[in-house]
Amino acid sequence: MYVIFAIMLGLLVPYCIRVAVGPSVWDRLLGVNLISSKIIIIIILYSSLNDLPFLLDFAIFYALSGFIGTIFIALFFSDRDTKKGLGDRK
Repeated sequence: MYVIFAIMLGLLVPYCIRVAVGPSVWDRLLGVNLISSKIIIIIILYSSLNDLPFLLDFAIFYALSGFIGTIFIALFFSDRDTKKGLGDRK
């Protein structure tokens, strides 16, 4: 379990680089989603290693709020691109 915990923490570094250097907004949004999913896994692992079941509620809340936030951000940038004439290219 500790090895998986360390691997998840190590995977956060390239995702942070993707968020900082991403060539587009969509790459940065993908990086934030990857970071969010790894943090959820880390919370679940920490909860199981230390026998703290109440942390699972926080993981569920974090997952739901991250999903809703991602949807709203994607809709915002999608509408913005469409209004500029960048959307629906053929």
